[in-house]
Amino acid sequence: MGMFMSFMGKGVPATQTIGYAMGMLHKQFVKKDIKNFEDFHGAILNIFISFNSALPGKHYDVPSRTEVEECFNAWISADEETKKKEVFVNFMKNKVSLSRIDAYTMSIGMATPPAVMAAKRAGEKLPQLNMIKFIPDVIFVPSATVLALISAKLTRRMLLENTSS
Repeated sequence: MGMFMSFMGKGVPATQTIGYAMGMLHKQFVKKDIKNFEDFHGAILNIFISFNSALPGKHYDVPSRTEVEECFNAWISADEETKKKEVFVNFMKNKVSLSRIDAYTMSIGMATPPAVMAAKRAGEKLPQLNMIKFIPDVIFVPSATVLALISAKLTRRMLLENTSS
């Protein structure tokens, strides 16, 4: 096994991979007809939407509007295409970051499955909830966990919006 792995080499270097990915992003970006900041901002958002929908598990935070405006101003002031590409690539390398799960969401996600199993076992003994025992645990627990995470996220978002205003 070790001999086979040694013949495979070290793989593609990270800088080549990043360069290729940035080139593909720039090609996708340039295909759009960008005339003003709104077009530029829409193109950046489309890149993040395609990234976040294509990659399972990993999601990237969108840079703030002011950071995108700064990039747009630098991009517009660049006179030739290579400089525009350099501005775009530097922006994507420096401002793109992985989104992180907060501790609140993590604790809800870890505490919900055991609580759901306990609630299901207790509910099976009640005559009003007798039909709950016909739902398999494989379906019930993940569904309840996802619903708990969604409700926690929405509740947290509403609380944050109410405190900020």
